[in-house]
Amino acid sequence: MLSVLSYGRLVARAVIGGLSQTDSRDYSLVTASCGFGKDFRRGVLKKGMCYGDDACFVARHRSADVLGVADGVGGWRDYGVDPSQFSGTLMKTCERLVKEGRFVPSNPVGVLTASYYELLQNKVPLLGSSTACIVILDRQSHQLHTANLGDSGFLVVRGGEVVHRSDEQQHYFNTPFQLSIAPPEAEGAVLSDSPDAADSSSFDVQLGDIILTATDGLFDNMPDYMILQELKKLKNANYESVQQTARSIAEQAHVLAYDPNYMSPFAQYACDNGLNVRGGKPDDITVLLSIVAEYTD
Repeated sequence: MLSVLSYGRLVARAVIGGLSQTDSRDYSLVTASCGFGKDFRRGVLKKGMCYGDDACFVARHRSADVLGVADGVGGWRDYGVDPSQFSGTLMKTCERLVKEGRFVPSNPVGVLTASYYELLQNKVPLLGSSTACIVILDRQSHQLHTANLGDSGFLVVRGGEVVHRSDEQQHYFNTPFQLSIAPPEAEGAVLSDSPDAADSSSFDVQLGDIILTATDGLFDNMPDYMILQELKKLKNANYESVQQTARSIAEQAHVLAYDPNYMSPFAQYACDNGLNVRGGKPDDITVLLSIVAEYTD
C-alpha cells in the first residue's frame, strides 16, 4: 500500500510540475504587408488594403489576431466588372466583423461564411468571385486556426522549415475554388463554391514561429526553398524587420513573375498538365508576413 501511495504522490508531483511549466503568456502576431498590383506601380496600395485585384486585412480583437487575403478573379473584367470590388469588400467585411467581436477564434470558416452571406444580402448588387484565406491566432490557447478556399494560402515556418501549410484547392488546372456572386441570368453557369468547402485546420504555434499568408501571385512564382531563403533575413520580431522581409519576398516574386526564362512553380504545374509553358506568371502579389511574439498592450 505504501508503494502505491508513494507512486501516487510521484505522479501528482509530475502532473503539478508539468502544469507549472505551461506557458501562460498570451501570444500575438507582429504582421507587415507588401504587394504589387500587376497593372500598378509596385508596392502601391489601392484604396483599402488592395494590391491590384488582391485584397487583405489585419485586425485585432481582445482574444485574437486575425488576418486574411483574397484574390479577385480577373475574368470578370471581360464583363465590365472590377474584380477588386468583390475581394476588397469581402476582406473589409471580415475585418469589420472581427473588430465588432462577431466571430469565434476557433472558427475561421464562420468569419468567411458570415462575410460572404452579408455580401449576398447587400442591397447594392456586387458581382464577382474571389479566393480567400483566413488566419486566426487565439492568444490564450496559442492555436492557429485557418480556413483556405482556393489557391491563396499560408505557411508556418519554424527553425527554417515548413511545419504546417494550407492545401491548395483546384477544380482543375488554374481554376481554384472561389466564392462568387453572379447576375441572376448567369447563376448556375458561374463557378461558385460554398465557404464550408474551405480547408480548415488548427495548429499549435510557438514564440518565434513565422507565418506567411499570401495570394497565388507569390506561390506561383516562388518555390518553398526561395521563400525560406528570404525568411532567413528575418532576425527579430520588430515590425521594421518584418516589413523589410515582407518587402524583400514580394519584390523577388514580382521580378520572377516577369522573367520569361524562369521555370516557375506555375510553369512546372502547367507542364505537369500537358501544357508547354515557361517563365514566371505575371499576377497581383500580396504578402502578409507575421511572427509569433509575446502579447503586449
